Amino acid sequence: MQTVVITGGSRGIGAAAVELFAARGDRVYFLYEKNHEAAQAVAEKTGATPICCDVADTAAVKSAFAQIPDVDILICNAGICHYGLMSMMAEADWDRIFAVNVKGIYNCVNAAMPAFLKKHSGSIVTVSSMWGRVGSSCEAAYSATKGAVISLTKALAKELGPSGIRVNCVAPGVILTDMCANVEPEILAEMAEDTPAGRNGSPMDVAKAMAYLADADFVTGHVLNVDGGYVI
Repeated sequence: MQTVVITGGSRGIGAAAVELFAARGDRVYFLYEKNHEAAQAVAEKTGATPICCDVADTAAVKSAFAQIPDVDILICNAGICHYGLMSMMAEADWDRIFAVNVKGIYNCVNAAMPAFLKKHSGSIVTVSSMWGRVGSSCEAAYSATKGAVISLTKALAKELGPSGIRVNCVAPGVILTDMCANVEPEILAEMAEDTPAGRNGSPMDVAKAMAYLADADFVTGHVLNVDGGYVI
């Protein structure tokens, strides 16, 4: 049994990851920020332990990890998005998306590091996006943060490899979560048609990729597209 910490675990991809890792017998803790009702539902369904925490808050992350006796696998899934022209985006919104999507990884990796270094082992999986690879109009801030996640993953894989710690990344495509709630159905249908796999993805598609990377002992510094072939 391994101890798995998943950020953003109350909904969407994070909730699917909690379900998958718990089902295979791991001891799972998940961080969430606001939705207590959703977090409780995930906890009741999976037996995982929820911890309320804003990953952008360094002190809150340290406090959260102090409640976790050990860490073998860290899944940095917490993320937010913003849609609109960059010229119309408030500075506070720009700062917040970087704080959650990038600084959140910094905070969580640093909080997990003592456990990893003590054992000289550990696995980190970050979450980027296909837009972190190719960019998306009207999602400049989101694309920029997800590009940063890819570079951070590769840098950490080189930095932490000698300490026995692997760092990999998943780059999801169109995944049917709350982030797609405001996307017109015809646009989602068009994107599914443009995907070689012929459909949009599910949260469990991404969770399975996370589980593979978490366990793949000779894979590090890799960015795994989970987009049905949308970006090739």
